[in-house]
Amino acid sequence: MATNRLAQTRNIGIIAHIDAGKTTTTERILFHAGLTHRLGNVDDGNTVTDYMPQERERGITIQSAAITCSWRDHQINVIDTPGHIDFTAEVQRSLRVLDGGVVVFDGVSGVEPQSETVWHQADRYRVPRLCLVNKMDRAGANLDAAVESIRERLGAHTLVLQMPIGRESGFAGVVDLIRMVAHYASDDDGTATAQPIPDELREEAAHRREAMIEALADVDDEIALLYLEHEEIDVETLVAALRAATCEGKAVPVLCGSAFRNIGVRQVLDAVVDYLPSPVDVPPMPATSLIDDTKVVCPPDPTEPLAALVFKISTDPYVGKLSFVRVYSGVLATGETALNPTTGDSERIGRLVRMHADHREEVSEIRAGDIGAILGLKSAVTGNTLCSPDRPVALEEISFPTPVIELAIEAASRGDGDKLAKALYRLTEEDPTLVVRTDERTSQTTLAGMGELHLDVIVDRIRREFGVTVQVGAPKVAYCETITRPVTVEGRLVKQTGGHGQFAVAQVSFEPSEPGSGFSFENQITRGAVPREYIPSVERGIRAAMREGLLAKMPVVDIKATLIDGKYHEVDSSDRAFEGAGSLAMREALARGGSVLLEPVMRVEVVAPQDFIGEIIGDLGSRAAMVQGIEPRASGVQTILADVPLARMFGYATTLRSLTQGRGTFSMQFERYQQVSDETRKELIQQVA
Repeated sequence: MATNRLAQTRNIGIIAHIDAGKTTTTERILFHAGLTHRLGNVDDGNTVTDYMPQERERGITIQSAAITCSWRDHQINVIDTPGHIDFTAEVQRSLRVLDGGVVVFDGVSGVEPQSETVWHQADRYRVPRLCLVNKMDRAGANLDAAVESIRERLGAHTLVLQMPIGRESGFAGVVDLIRMVAHYASDDDGTATAQPIPDELREEAAHRREAMIEALADVDDEIALLYLEHEEIDVETLVAALRAATCEGKAVPVLCGSAFRNIGVRQVLDAVVDYLPSPVDVPPMPATSLIDDTKVVCPPDPTEPLAALVFKISTDPYVGKLSFVRVYSGVLATGETALNPTTGDSERIGRLVRMHADHREEVSEIRAGDIGAILGLKSAVTGNTLCSPDRPVALEEISFPTPVIELAIEAASRGDGDKLAKALYRLTEEDPTLVVRTDERTSQTTLAGMGELHLDVIVDRIRREFGVTVQVGAPKVAYCETITRPVTVEGRLVKQTGGHGQFAVAQVSFEPSEPGSGFSFENQITRGAVPREYIPSVERGIRAAMREGLLAKMPVVDIKATLIDGKYHEVDSSDRAFEGAGSLAMREALARGGSVLLEPVMRVEVVAPQDFIGEIIGDLGSRAAMVQGIEPRASGVQTILADVPLARMFGYATTLRSLTQGRGTFSMQFERYQQVSDETRKELIQQVA
């Protein structure tokens, strides 16, 4: 019975570039699933999933929202994610706990910059997905061109399962190439009834079906054999082969439609049930046993010991802290106790809820394979594991990108200082890409995030939700520091006092890691040179020292630390001593490891009429840009791709409007960190001298 319930569960995310139609698609899904009785509209500010005031005012998704609905006797947990690059962490942590994804593309623009980002994030977590080419009713929409961009820019093996009926404003429905029927949507509720394919489209539909089966034969041996022998392939065989190819990541089904006009959305729900995996169709989640450091798996079985991941923290003004969890094995039940192995704390599970965006349904348990939320957890933060005390395990944590921009912030009145500190604590608990730093010399507080919009929204939330009037400085680039060569150092803390002393020696090997990889720690201690209980303290000390580098007091990034040896004293060793030894080791590594300062480089995509391309390239050149390519688009429009240091991009929106008479647009996303110029390095070091 439990297996059957799991097989009828889908945990999916709706992901895409900004303005591709994710939230509108989600709204239509909720309507057809019977969860809402009206069609929400982003422009009208009355959508279910975009419930924050900032989301409704700006017409964008800022926080991922979880919704539970049902379709064809299947429970579907849907997470609507942001499309703007500033909120990419919301996509990343959602993909970490999802079994499948629906990637929405604009039928005119095809693959856009953030489309690539979310696609590669889904690749990283091995999330099977299907595509919806949306907005097929817009002028210039072209299914074949959009599919070609998915193949070329994303390297996907696409299987086009539908073709449009009509073009642009005449778009009226879709042809199902699996069952060879036509679906038209009525204007009121989008209910589509299967009808015969129009005579004028039958030949094209037959040709497209042949191409779809041929593409499927490339990844399925049974279909290949039937195809080569010219055998008739029935619908059940096709659906089973498509499901297998999708779940194994060998192929990506492609659908088309117009979410705004309610065309093709019911077919998306059908495809989610038919092709995307259930919790039992994906490999069991790996974990590390905290008893003996061995690798274990957490199968989606409610009879197994509990293993759940906290993937999101949300602050609710009415009920307090909400911790969103994905349960991988066992059952999370009200009144029971779970272990947080990261902190060592035991957490009593209070109220459990199933989420419907900003509405909650209270439940008594959340079972393996399901997603829900816990009210009132004490110490858990994003990425923490909750497990059974009888089987302590740690699931892989979620890594997040380093902030690229920061601003100074302070309370407008002295009396609001404590309120601001509380607000910043709650917000950083919610958002792992939001970093608060205080300069010890000036006592100035800075807020670092993923972009100007990100910080603008956070400041707005501080004012509205927490009632704090704040003053902010101009945004500036968040620089970082890293080492350039491997080095092995010894952190030695030996102090003798009247009572117990402090004794800890940690020998640590440091090496630069891949750009964007963050920090990783590995324990290679053998024969008990450092007792097991002190090893986390060494890591904490290293992390603490990474908050401020040696050159210009910038955060340290992209380093791997390996604890290889050490010494301890039966009486004088302690967690605090080994934390100090780890910190000293990190400082020594920075001094000997060829430290350099890094600055964020952004991938910028500029779209403008061809007449203005020369002026745009000239301006980008003055900003130290490296142009990666120029691509023509329809209607005399061209796209410029360039890598530009973030420090040179402030105020670019105004410049671009001036250069193109208001006809140019641009988007940018973090690409990588690169070493700063000698001139910038000297300036940064002088600022802290």
